[in-house]
Amino acid sequence: MVIACDELEGTLHQVNTESSMDKPAGRSSSGGWKSARLIIGVEMAEQFAFCGISSNLITYLTGPLGESTAAAAANVNAWTGTVSFLPLLWGFIADSFLGRFRTIVISSSLYILGLGLLSFSAMTTSDTKDSNQFRVILFFCSLYLIAIGQGGYKPCIKVFGADQLNGNDLKEAKAKSSYFNWLMFGSCVSILSTRLVSSYIQEYLNWFLGFGIPSVFMLISLLLFLIGTKSYRYSTARVGKKNPFARIIHVFIEALKNRGQQNLDLYNPNEALLLLADQSSKQFRFLDKAAISCSLAEIEEAKAVLKLVPIWMTCLVYAIICAQSHTFFTKQGATMNRSILPGLLVPAATLQCFISLTMVIFIPLYDRLLVPVARSFTQNPSGITMLQRIGTGIFLSILAIVVAALVETQRLQTARDDVTILMSVWWLVPQYVIFGVADVFTMVGLQEFFYDQVPCELRSVGMALNLSIYGVGNFLSSFMISIIDKVTSQSGQTSWFDNDLNQAHLDYFYWLLACLSSTGLASYLWFAKSYVYNRPNTSKNII
Repeated sequence: MVIACDELEGTLHQVNTESSMDKPAGRSSSGGWKSARLIIGVEMAEQFAFCGISSNLITYLTGPLGESTAAAAANVNAWTGTVSFLPLLWGFIADSFLGRFRTIVISSSLYILGLGLLSFSAMTTSDTKDSNQFRVILFFCSLYLIAIGQGGYKPCIKVFGADQLNGNDLKEAKAKSSYFNWLMFGSCVSILSTRLVSSYIQEYLNWFLGFGIPSVFMLISLLLFLIGTKSYRYSTARVGKKNPFARIIHVFIEALKNRGQQNLDLYNPNEALLLLADQSSKQFRFLDKAAISCSLAEIEEAKAVLKLVPIWMTCLVYAIICAQSHTFFTKQGATMNRSILPGLLVPAATLQCFISLTMVIFIPLYDRLLVPVARSFTQNPSGITMLQRIGTGIFLSILAIVVAALVETQRLQTARDDVTILMSVWWLVPQYVIFGVADVFTMVGLQEFFYDQVPCELRSVGMALNLSIYGVGNFLSSFMISIIDKVTSQSGQTSWFDNDLNQAHLDYFYWLLACLSSTGLASYLWFAKSYVYNRPNTSKNII
């Protein structure tokens, strides 16, 4: 079956332009860097709120709630996984029904409610068994209400900000890659601030106040977002247009129904060369069998989504390592000498600020120095490709976990030689710094990759796929911890995650992660080498 070139071009043009109409990128009255900067400010306020809760959560669970180290780490990972996994559901709702703006407003309201209830749960007393049970139930209900709210807020706000920069305008198109760098920069400034402030308030003053301040910042985030309502560019779906999910699912169903048919010649070079300047359409040729009842544009959409799956899967090991930075890294620090002045101890969770501080320093260097230098060699506007950036970060994360294993081995040896001598907490700084540099490469790279490589109408889902990497990674980390804890504690043996970390073996766990991550990196490189980037869109679907 051969489809005429004019028909193909018309179909592709229709898909690219039907979903919305463009406000010209040059108009100062809407969108552009003015609106994008406001979104970055909104994201900064939200990040202060979220990290004010998440960065020290394991301390609250093992302290006021009295959970074991293994149980607390598993609960933190399960909650963090839920936070990162729920965006898939919200992304579907946003792209199919509500739109990003409404989704942000609704999810932010739920977010604020959850934070308020969490603060109230920290204020309640636990003098009796019943009151303590009520406190625990209220705490976890509040925590998962926050997860629901954050799950809708996170993918939509990032995409909504990127949508303010129109790829049809050369200046704004160049700024779009920088947007993700500066979005991460702003987030890191907030994360650094909250880890310095909130962690100290929570551990040394009051948990109610420590949870209450993030609630106020989330309220500020919503108010800032609403201030820019009249100046934003919005993506709006055309009434009667077929749901993008329905189109993609229809392609897979039709390809399955027609699996017995011969491969269809959709890509006759004499007729479709203009539309198929790249070679991506030659991948997943089994979907071409859907062409009997599906358009080429719909088939290309399905292929674009399908070829993201190997990249998504091979990045999971990076997310598993990410999960350790706010759990076991913090517990490591709690067992070390944290004194900086007589009578003044550094809260263990504050050490996470070195990740943010490293990113705050390195992101401007990357955007203003490394990218132009790399661009002069590669002629790539972003300096290096998105997949090269992601792979570099995965390699650095492996280096960070190796350093963590070596430090933990030395800490254990020091504790066993003389339990009264504590190793300085500053030995943990290198693993945090290396991990911060890794995040600049991989975390920002993944955001841009999953925004850029999905169909325009599915960008909320694309960002949700990016976030779900960390969700699944946290679930896998939680599962691994539970299994290893059970296996290593049998027959009276000491668990790798024993409450007394001087008797535990976090170093063994770190080495295991290093081995798994090395395997994951090798798989990632294999898939990345054969990946073909989607052709840049000719329309950005922004109005």
